[in-house]
Amino acid sequence: MKEKIGFIGLGAMGSGMAANLLSKGWPLTMMAHRRREAVEALKAQGAGEAATPKELALASDVVILCVTGSEEVQQLLSGADGLLASGKRMLLIDCSTSNPAVTIRLAAELSEQGITLVDAPLARTPKEAAEGKLDVMAGGSGDGIARARPILEAFAARIIETGPAGTGHTMKLLNNFVSMGYSAIYSEALMIAAKAGLTPEVFDSVLRGSRMDCGFYQAFFEFVLNRNENAQRFAMANALKDMSYLASLAQALQAVNPVGAAVRNSFATAVAAGQGQSFVPALSDVIAAANGVSLTAHRTGK
Repeated sequence: MKEKIGFIGLGAMGSGMAANLLSKGWPLTMMAHRRREAVEALKAQGAGEAATPKELALASDVVILCVTGSEEVQQLLSGADGLLASGKRMLLIDCSTSNPAVTIRLAAELSEQGITLVDAPLARTPKEAAEGKLDVMAGGSGDGIARARPILEAFAARIIETGPAGTGHTMKLLNNFVSMGYSAIYSEALMIAAKAGLTPEVFDSVLRGSRMDCGFYQAFFEFVLNRNENAQRFAMANALKDMSYLASLAQALQAVNPVGAAVRNSFATAVAAGQGQSFVPALSDVIAAANGVSLTAHRTGK
């Protein structure tokens, strides 16, 4: 028999993940985190709903969290109505992008209460979440990952085992560092191009199809060229949070990471400008505006 799954975090990624679990036969109980649209849709398909994390834990063998980060995870665990108040032994799968240091500490603390923690952050987009084709980086004990694997397979095309608890979240931060680093480089290059009189179309005509082309580049430039705000749905406030986690990790490792600091500062600029909830490709507009130019004003024919 399939284990009973509890799911918290039915956002852009989580709603597709939960729908795949339900459609593939996993008994599902969920809890509304911010919006109810996904909750109502899943209830109509047979999922149950819990009012509190404690209630959800009591109805579940496995709990999946797909929230913003470590702070939200810890809030869901603690308190009179938190997951830990249930007193249940369970498997906890954290699909959030969390701070590895917190994850490592939680894994040790939770194991003393009979709870196995697997950190299983995600890569790709809400489209792949709905299609069941996400990439998952899984950190934890061998037994924990073995138990989690058939559940993860309901919404993942690739599951990469990274090592002990915390390594999944570490790898996710590195993955985001690379992608957010490209975003910062694209944005700065486009700004310099605009100041020099080169349009985004000219810039794109050189990079597209070259060795510098990739899926991430194409999604970013779908916004730059066509103003498609949904091409890459990841808020700049979350990018700043992840780059702050990376800075904390580097400091703990006594690593010098000047590029990481520069990337973080690019997103800090965007958040300070009130653009935290705008998606990552809009960084190009923020960096251009900070330097007195507009990418849209330098488009072909304008």
